[in-house]
Amino acid sequence: MLKCLCGFFSLLLFLHCGASPDSDPGTQPPADPWAGMADILAEIQPPRFPDRTFDITHSGAVADGRSDALPAIRRAIDSCHAAGGGRVVVPAGEFLVNGPVHLKSNVDFHVAEGATVKFSTTPEHYLPAVHTRWEGVETYNYSPLIYAYGAENIALTGTGTLDGQAGEDNWWPWSGSERYGWREGMPSQADAGGRPRLFDWNTREVPLEERRFAGPSYLRPNFVQPYNCKNILIEDVTIRNSPMWVLHPTLSENVTIRNVRVISHGPNSDGCDPESCKNVLIKDCYFDTGDDCIALKSGRNQDGRRSERPIENVVIQGCEMKDGHGGVVIGSEVSGGARNIYAEDCVMDSPNLERAIRVKTNKVRGGTIENLYFRNITVGEVREAVVRINMRYAIFSDTSQVFVPTVRNIFVENVTSERSQYGLLLEGYDADHPITGVVLDNCRFEGVSDGNKIEFVEDLRLNEVYVNGSRLAQ
Repeated sequence: MLKCLCGFFSLLLFLHCGASPDSDPGTQPPADPWAGMADILAEIQPPRFPDRTFDITHSGAVADGRSDALPAIRRAIDSCHAAGGGRVVVPAGEFLVNGPVHLKSNVDFHVAEGATVKFSTTPEHYLPAVHTRWEGVETYNYSPLIYAYGAENIALTGTGTLDGQAGEDNWWPWSGSERYGWREGMPSQADAGGRPRLFDWNTREVPLEERRFAGPSYLRPNFVQPYNCKNILIEDVTIRNSPMWVLHPTLSENVTIRNVRVISHGPNSDGCDPESCKNVLIKDCYFDTGDDCIALKSGRNQDGRRSERPIENVVIQGCEMKDGHGGVVIGSEVSGGARNIYAEDCVMDSPNLERAIRVKTNKVRGGTIENLYFRNITVGEVREAVVRINMRYAIFSDTSQVFVPTVRNIFVENVTSERSQYGLLLEGYDADHPITGVVLDNCRFEGVSDGNKIEFVEDLRLNEVYVNGSRLAQ
């Protein structure tokens, strides 16, 4: 039965009552929804490395900001790997690299205090193409600036800076946005040979080896991408000015990301996008981005469903989010599913942060998004909503496909905010495909201009939830 509840400012809250027709008792969360977090943390152990040091200046690198340090870096990585592992050190100074740094097993690439590594903005320097995922679709494309494939025990550490040097005169105009330097007549990812071709390959399930572009794809590379790797540590570094997504571990396990600062205001500059990964810790990081701060993903459409690799067992603790489209986000490329996501003790505050907690998916994504837990999150100002769950997110590919996802079991506890348009903005797909099992406990949303808007939500439970000082009825 469809109920109409009167929320603050008399907005309609559309709810279904009763159990979802496709609910599975086996997917129900435990009595203590936070009980599983400790088990996940026990499984996440950062790699350790032998006590060997390989200074890149000993391999020929010069800290003058002009000479190409990449050959020396590659020699140092090869030597470290061949010796059985250790630390490759970039000492203080400014180093230019004309191409990607490819990590190998048992190597810690350490950017020391006072060191800056600046990456070339010449696209040809990132060829030959490597096996990657671009917006959730597998392909061969430009190498990420820092990349590893099939490696174990790898790290990117140190208090130095990695600068992609991306801007309105390089990389960013490929987005096709005038805001980022594109002008009529310039090439972009929207050209027929770029993003549309990639998405068509995905729709038609073209074999990976045939997903190679004839000429430039105009698909910007990610900054850091360990692909199909195990035992990863990214710690302490500052990363700036990425061509696109910044931290993008993909199809990887046992990932620790802590004390990292990400500052990149370009198009699609997501801060941290673990994709189809298992056992991930993101702790004490700072994000100031041009897109989502943290976005958890598992592949787009056919590729995500075929791989059957969800994003799962993720713990986010003590992070600070400034500018961005969302603070902690699940989606939109989440066709492989998402489950067992925990976020706590975070601060999100900026007039340029659009949402705090966000789930975004649509009718062609498919997959199940379940068991999401958020607590002790302090939100200052966000532009739109404190909690935003959207099953009608924009579709940028074949709209004729129908794989309506399932979104269920979402717990929000001890979340406060000071200014937003909405407290809750929850939109299920339709009456037959609602969001199910949303629980809010002890939350206070102040400075809310438009109250709440909730459509097609089943089993919504509100306990001590206040909007502008007024308690919401159960």
